[in-house]
Amino acid sequence: MNFSHETIEKNSALMIVLIILVVAVGGLVEIVPLYFQKSTTQPVAGLKPYTPVQLTGRDIYQREGCYNCHSQMIRPFRAETERYGHYSVAGEFVYDHPFQWGSKRTGPDLQRVGGKYSDDWHRTHLNNPRDLVPESNMPGYPWLAKTPANSEDIEAKMRALRSVGVPYTDADIAGARVQLTGKTEQDALVAYLQVLGTALKTTR
Repeated sequence: MNFSHETIEKNSALMIVLIILVVAVGGLVEIVPLYFQKSTTQPVAGLKPYTPVQLTGRDIYQREGCYNCHSQMIRPFRAETERYGHYSVAGEFVYDHPFQWGSKRTGPDLQRVGGKYSDDWHRTHLNNPRDLVPESNMPGYPWLAKTPANSEDIEAKMRALRSVGVPYTDADIAGARVQLTGKTEQDALVAYLQVLGTALKTTR
């Protein structure tokens, strides 16, 4: 068969097959080596699995669509690291399923927000962001402070995460509901925000 440019361009089925083949080979070459690099499969020193409260907060973070405006990926560029801190590395996210990397920044990157502000600051900010940042266009989430954190399925979530490599013990799972007793959704979300980026300290 003649594989000239003219033949390929005139045969749409052949062109589709060749495009799929090229993309598949390129994808394999880019992705497969990552599974054999320790820097992408091993946790950074000090990284711990999310506690039941933090894990519940992460679910609320996803449910409320926080990732639509806030990224959790600091690029290795001077402007990025000067503003946000050490660039993101894969080892920080080995326990995240799915990870929350992103590129859209309507609001600031949150990857290094852990410990930057107090719990009270985060609570005020979640209730009404403009009380702290007058120019903010983020909506308030006051109902989180009044809604009890859901503990019904926390054990199932932790068992599911353990099945994909998160090192939860039987004791961790057995005590999960107790840790959520009396917690609100706001408590859980603040706990999640306060742990972001704390495993990898800035080296500046």
